[in-house]
Amino acid sequence: METKKISTVKKYLATAAVSVLSSLATISVYNMFSGQVESSLKDQAIVASDPVPVRAVARPLSPNITNVSSFKEAADLVRPAVVHIESSSSSRYDNFLDLGRGASSGSGVIMTKDGYIITNNHVIEDAKTIKVTMNDRRSYEAKIIGTDPSTDLAVIKIKDTELNDRELPTLEFGNSDEVNVGEWVLAVGNPFNLTSTVTAGIVSAKGRNIEILEDLYSIESFIQTDAAVNPGNSGGALVDTEGNLVGINTAIMTRSGRYEGYSFAVPANLVRKVMSDLIEFGEVQRGFLGVTIKDVTDEIAEELGLSSLDGVYLDQINSGSSAEKAGLESGDIILYVNDIKVQSSPELQEQIARYRPGNAIKLRVLRDSKEMEVEVVLRNKSNTTELSAKRFNSKDNILEDLGINARTVTDQENQENRKVGGIIITEITEGSLIEKTNMDINFIVTTVNNKKIKSLQEFEDAIFNATDEVILDGFYEEYPGDFSYVFQK
Repeated sequence: METKKISTVKKYLATAAVSVLSSLATISVYNMFSGQVESSLKDQAIVASDPVPVRAVARPLSPNITNVSSFKEAADLVRPAVVHIESSSSSRYDNFLDLGRGASSGSGVIMTKDGYIITNNHVIEDAKTIKVTMNDRRSYEAKIIGTDPSTDLAVIKIKDTELNDRELPTLEFGNSDEVNVGEWVLAVGNPFNLTSTVTAGIVSAKGRNIEILEDLYSIESFIQTDAAVNPGNSGGALVDTEGNLVGINTAIMTRSGRYEGYSFAVPANLVRKVMSDLIEFGEVQRGFLGVTIKDVTDEIAEELGLSSLDGVYLDQINSGSSAEKAGLESGDIILYVNDIKVQSSPELQEQIARYRPGNAIKLRVLRDSKEMEVEVVLRNKSNTTELSAKRFNSKDNILEDLGINARTVTDQENQENRKVGGIIITEITEGSLIEKTNMDINFIVTTVNNKKIKSLQEFEDAIFNATDEVILDGFYEEYPGDFSYVFQK
């Protein structure tokens, strides 16, 4: 429930012989919204979908801005492509063993005419159902294509059966490398469920790390702006004055629990790469240098006789890594990645994260006061140049893609139980597709999408041939009743 409090403007007039003095009390307007604030590594940093009290402060445009008309043009272009997202971790298949119900809402940006949408991972995390509402109030069901906790990005897609071949409005990617501090940007999203809200501000800084992402390989090189980004803006668009996408709004930083002029967006160039990987492979293909890095400090600069603190210091080179094979050494300072200047660790991480294993990049390195160019072929976490195969592209990898081990129920087990056959889940990998459904080990799967299965081979065939939503029905020996678990293929 929204509560509005508006203090009455009071005027006090005092009359003197030759002058009149007046004072005007400040009008204070604020909106209070209830909800649960998501925890983070810093008390001051919260994701932009978290409901927090926000103080609205009017900020007039500078009289020196002459192209204000472009704001309207950009807003008109962007609003149709920004959607409202509601996700729920409960569904019609929940049962009394369900560990809990939850819901989340935020924003998303349509990037393809057939319904691929980029948003934040925390908006749709663990979702069983996703509802997308367009600017024109039409609603569709969507499915998860892939998620990347390391950048807090996710891709969902409106189901083909929902669209009926209708083409959707989209946005074009801008070049976030060319966005400069001081330039005007617009934030478009659905704060507090208020659809299609547009705010304006400038780019305050780039390459910001606010330590909000908890993933082991997290990348934080945010674009910081003072465009108002409030609860519900998560996953919304940050665009330039021409309406090109330059970032995905993700978080705000505050000490008071209110918007204070610090909002953060994932740069569009990184978004483009993550989105491409998730659509093509179902997961992000990360290339790694295999190094430990530091920002250049005064102490390092003094020790190496540097004239500035630009660049990133290589503290340690991992054995057998891409960096070692390319001849990089501890103590080297990386100045450029493919002609893009890097001045901090987050900026270097962002640049490297744009490339896949097997990609060759050029680094300009400072060593012994001399600059040199080094070509590096990036490797994956397993220290190879191979790409991960797309999920469910082969029957041979079905169990691995699901994140389980399983076997056919034996004849003896079948006689002892319900005599319906099926498979029994013997192991579930943490963080896997099946683990996210809340299924437990020893679950006996008897049907896949209402089709009975009696062997592991039949189970794998059914999963491989399924499309979109997959429903696994079955039972536990130790619990009465039947259970269902659902995931999006």
